[in-house]
Amino acid sequence: MKIDTYLFGAVEVSPEKVVTFPNGLVGFEQSKRFMLAHAEGTAQPTSYTLQSLDEPTLAFEIVDPTTLGFNYELALTDADNALLESPAAEDVLVMQVLFKANEDGKGAITPNLRAPLVINTKARVGLQKVMESMRPNITLSNLASAV
Repeated sequence: MKIDTYLFGAVEVSPEKVVTFPNGLVGFEQSKRFMLAHAEGTAQPTSYTLQSLDEPTLAFEIVDPTTLGFNYELALTDADNALLESPAAEDVLVMQVLFKANEDGKGAITPNLRAPLVINTKARVGLQKVMESMRPNITLSNLASAV
């Protein structure tokens, strides 16, 4: 299928490359179908553009949280697992959505830590896991002595 996009112009998207978010994304619930795009020639990309196929002007930059030093341990509910079609652990991709935050009149790119994307790469279905509270698991290394 041919899709018009704001960032990439008209692109051909094969149906097996479409990622569906049945509930949409927070604030953009009407957009359900997306494609992932990344820089050409990158074997293992760490960031992608998540382009809506329903709204040509809607796109998000998403990144692998491990590249930013984060490692999620998410507890998925039965409803989450059902929506994701009960994926095997190796078929799950967790990504963070980046957004522009204005701090002291300056724009900064910041990851949305409280609402990562969880994608079943095999079934090409995903959800945005909104966490009410975060309980970080912090590990300190390179300490001079034991505490």
